Amino acid sequence: MALSATIFKTQLQIADMDRGYYAEHRLTLARHPSETDQRMMLRLIMFALFASETLRFTKGISTQDEPDIWEIDHANEIQRWIELGLPDSSRIKKAIGRANEVVVCAYGGRNVDPWWQRTKNELGEVKHLKVYEVSTDQYDGLADFVARTMNLQCTIQDGQIWLTNDRLSRSIDLQILYSRES
Repeated sequence: MALSATIFKTQLQIADMDRGYYAEHRLTLARHPSETDQRMMLRLIMFALFASETLRFTKGISTQDEPDIWEIDHANEIQRWIELGLPDSSRIKKAIGRANEVVVCAYGGRNVDPWWQRTKNELGEVKHLKVYEVSTDQYDGLADFVARTMNLQCTIQDGQIWLTNDRLSRSIDLQILYSRES
């Protein structure tokens, strides 16, 4: 018998002073049996960083044709494709061909640097791509926020991300490995 996804309900208040975006999102996150608590929370952080009315979680890990998060506009065009982990260069190229912007948030400690060196050589100079890295310590600490029902506040200012609930407050620094808008 296959394991089913675990469902988490989240009320996420976002104050993104960098973009002037202030909103509350009621979200349902399905955590695939093979997904860790940390990865699920990183999906939530990336959602907060790029939040909009049209940003959505996808089937993620369980499908090859979709990213973890995407933004599809009213004309059904993919505006933003957000991947987590260490995707291969062919997957990133495919995403670049389908979306107006591709964002990768890499995690994996010592594996990130060799992955990025290999991937950037295979990709070459590409437009509309942002690649971030989250440190292992900060990634591991995200599990402390997990509960089946979460009430979270995310504040973003000067590139600094703060995640807070009624008992914790943590800073998450995403290091930019690559950013090319056009």
